[in-house]
Amino acid sequence: MVAVSSPPTLPGLQRWLALDSSAGVLSVAVGPAGGDALAWHVGAGGPQASATLLPVIGALLQRVGWRLAELDGIVLAHGPGSFTGLRTACAVVQGLAAAARPGGLPVLPLSTLLAVAESARQRHAPAAAALRVHAALDARMDEVYVASYAWDAAQGWSELAAPRLSRPQDLPSDADALHAGNVAEVYAGRLPPVWQGEPAAHTEPCARALLRLAAAGVHRGGCVAASAAQPLYVRNKVALTVDEQAALRAARQAG
Repeated sequence: MVAVSSPPTLPGLQRWLALDSSAGVLSVAVGPAGGDALAWHVGAGGPQASATLLPVIGALLQRVGWRLAELDGIVLAHGPGSFTGLRTACAVVQGLAAAARPGGLPVLPLSTLLAVAESARQRHAPAAAALRVHAALDARMDEVYVASYAWDAAQGWSELAAPRLSRPQDLPSDADALHAGNVAEVYAGRLPPVWQGEPAAHTEPCARALLRLAAAGVHRGGCVAASAAQPLYVRNKVALTVDEQAALRAARQAG
């Protein structure tokens, strides 16, 4: 007799916590996976996030009348982005998920750049049957994180190009796509022309977008245990040496 293993039970979709602190903004939301947020918070990120994240989560859960143990799961923007912001978010999610109840809460790590793409789609092309989005976030050190995605109203999102590092001037620049992210203010005229002046180029990652993405991620089997929720850094080096900083300043002046 051959034993047949049953497929893993998927978590419910009704009560989810979403959070992102990968860029300069702290974004937290609660609501159903695949739906609209019931309550949310947007505030200062960076170093402030470590002090405010837990109180914000507690206040939102209280607002909707949910206890942490009642959550179906937590969806997390795990990168790429700010090293400090990613570590803060992952540490908080690991602690909350492990402590919530015996066995812990499922955690769904999603790309920060996919959250940017979804935010841009929802705001600038909500009725599009098909869409391509190039999403980019400032990586500092004169580089940007970029990934490319395709939206199909029947199938959802698919990844065309995985998150990677790029020079600002080398970003994808096809005219029939949305170009989304937070790089317009930082690199301005160094960006390809299609990035300059496009409204979607002023898009931050958003916890409400993570909630909308969560149902598809759950159905794809993307949930992990709390201990497996790790940052996606893309770049392993966090700072330039003094000589590299001088070389970078010289290159900017020459440009």
